[in-house]
Amino acid sequence: MRPRGLPPLLVVLLGCWASVSAQTDATPAVTTEGLNSTEAALATFGTFPSTRPPGTPRAPGPSSGPRPTPVTDVAVLCVCDLSPAQCDINCCCDPDCSSVDFSVFSACSVPVVTGDSQFCSQKAVIYSLNFTANPPQRVFELVDQINPSIFCIHITNYKPALSFINPEVPDENNFDTLMKTSDGFTLNAESYVSFTTKLDIPTAAKYEYGVPLQTSDSFLRFPSSLTSSLCTDNNPAAFLVNQAVKCTRKINLEQCEEIEALSMAFYSSPEILRVPDSRKKVPITVQSIVIQSLNKTLTRREDTDVLQPTLVNAGHFSLCVNVVLEVKYSLTYTDAGEVTKADLSFVLGTVSSVVVPLQQKFEIHFLQENTQPVPLSGNPGYVVGLPLAAGFQPHKGSGIIQTTNRYGQLTILHSTTEQDCLALEGVRTPVLFGYTMQSGCKLRSSVEHSLGNTVLDSSSHRLTGALPCQLVAQKVKSLLWGQGFPDYVAPFGNSQAQDMLDWVPIHFITQSFNRKDSCQLPGALVIEVKWTKYGSLLNPQAKIVNVTANLISSSFPEANSGNERTILISTAVTFVDVSAPAEAGFRAPPAINARLPFNFFFPFV
Repeated sequence: MRPRGLPPLLVVLLGCWASVSAQTDATPAVTTEGLNSTEAALATFGTFPSTRPPGTPRAPGPSSGPRPTPVTDVAVLCVCDLSPAQCDINCCCDPDCSSVDFSVFSACSVPVVTGDSQFCSQKAVIYSLNFTANPPQRVFELVDQINPSIFCIHITNYKPALSFINPEVPDENNFDTLMKTSDGFTLNAESYVSFTTKLDIPTAAKYEYGVPLQTSDSFLRFPSSLTSSLCTDNNPAAFLVNQAVKCTRKINLEQCEEIEALSMAFYSSPEILRVPDSRKKVPITVQSIVIQSLNKTLTRREDTDVLQPTLVNAGHFSLCVNVVLEVKYSLTYTDAGEVTKADLSFVLGTVSSVVVPLQQKFEIHFLQENTQPVPLSGNPGYVVGLPLAAGFQPHKGSGIIQTTNRYGQLTILHSTTEQDCLALEGVRTPVLFGYTMQSGCKLRSSVEHSLGNTVLDSSSHRLTGALPCQLVAQKVKSLLWGQGFPDYVAPFGNSQAQDMLDWVPIHFITQSFNRKDSCQLPGALVIEVKWTKYGSLLNPQAKIVNVTANLISSSFPEANSGNERTILISTAVTFVDVSAPAEAGFRAPPAINARLPFNFFFPFV
C-alpha cells in the first residue's frame, strides 16, 4: 500500500532516495606518504539502520548484483604527471617526487582523482600536503564516494561498455572468424550507381592558399631553384601563389631530345584537378607559342601544336631547336577555391653548344573568375592625364570612401559655350594630373535683403524674383563644390583606401573682402596641387604632397528689386612641382694614409 494521493512515480523516487540515504559516507583510512610510500588505504563502511517504509521492496545493495568493475585504478592514476622520470611541480600524485620536492610545493594541482562519475559508488583519491612534518609529507586518502543523483549506474552486466575496445586487426589467422561475426557486404548495380552519383556531387573540398595544385598523377610541377641555381622539377605549384623564377639547367646537347624538361609536353600534358581529390579535371590549354632565334628575334606561331625538341647538325656544330626557354601559366579560379581554366604560353628557342648550360624562366599567375582589374591612375606614381584619386573619411579611424566612378572623385565646373551655370547643372569635369585647368560660367540673378521667392526661368536659365543674399551664396557654393567634394587625395596612383595615414588631406581656405552694404558671394575656387618626384633618378614617380582648396568671396552691391546682375563664377586647378634639385651621390674618394720614409728624397733634400 502506498500513501493515498501520491503517484506511483513519486513513490518509486522516494524509495530510491531512502535507499541512497541509507548508505553512508566511507570512513577512510589515511596514509601519510614519505619518500617511498606506495600503500593505499582501504575504505571501511559503517552501518546505519534502514529508514525504508515497511512493505516497500529493498533497494538493490552491494550483495544483490555485481558491482561495476573500475576500468582504471585511481590509486595509480596521475593526470598531472607529464614529465617521465622527473618530478612535476605541485603534482602530489607524481611517484617521481620526493620529500625534498614536497618542501617546495605550494599546493596540490590535482587534489582529487576520481573514476567514472556515472556510477552510484566510485573510488576517489584525495591528495594533500602535511607541512608540519619534517620533512613535509604527502597525505594519500582512498575513499568511496556516493553519487547523490538517483540517475546513476548501480549494476552493470556488459563489461565492454566500461571502456573503449581496440578493434581487432584482420590477418590470415582471424579473418575467417571475423567474417562469421560480421554481416558481410553486398554490391549490386543499384548501389554502384548511387555510389558513383555521390562521387559526382561537389564536396566541400576546395583549394586554399598555399596548397599544392593536384594533377591526375601527382601535382603540378613548377621548376625552380632551391639550394643552388640549378632547376628542381619536383617543386609543386601552390594555389594563389604568383611566382616568377629563373634557374639554370645543365644539359647534354646530344641528348636534348630525351630530356623531358626541354619539351612542351612536359608542361602541357598534366591535367589539374578542379578541387583536391576530385574526379573532375581541367586540361592545360596552350594559348601561344613564340619562337626565339639565335639573334634574340621573336616570332609568334599561328598554330599551337605541341613541338618536340629536335637535334639538327649544322656543319661542324649541332643545334637543338624547339627547346623550352620560358613557360607562363595563367590559372583562373572561383571564389569557392575551384580551378576552372588553365592557360599556358611558351617561348621556344634554339640551343647551341655555346649557351650550355641553359637558363629557363617560369611564371605562374592566378586570376579570379568574373572579376575585372581595378583601374589605377599610376603604379605607383601618378601618370599625366589620369584622374586624381580622392575620397572622404566618414568618421575618425575609418578608411577612405571613394565613388566607383574614378573620373568623378575630384571635379570642377564644366564650361559650356553658353557659359550658363544652370544649363548643365551637375555636369562636372575631372581633375587630371599634370593638367592646369580653368573653367567658369555666368549666373544671372538679383540680390536684396528682403525675403522673396526663388523662380527658375527654364527658357533663359536664370534666377528670377527677389533673392536673399544667403540663398544666392548657397547656390553659388553648390555650383563650385559640386556634390560630395572630397576631403583627402591619394598620394600615389595606386594608394589603397585602407591606408588612411598615407592619404593627403585637403586644406580648405576661405578668403573674403568685406564691404559695407554689400553681399558676400563666392566667386572662385582655386585648387593647388603640389607634387614631387619620388624614388630613383632613373625612374622618378609622381607623388602628391599637398592639396589646397581656396574659396574666394567677393562683395557685390545689392541691386534694387527687379534689376538683374550677372555673377561670374570660375574654378582653376594648378599643379606645382616642389621637387628638390636632384643631386647625384658619389662615393667618397678613398683617403690614402701613407707615410714616406724620412730619407726618401736623400740626397736631394
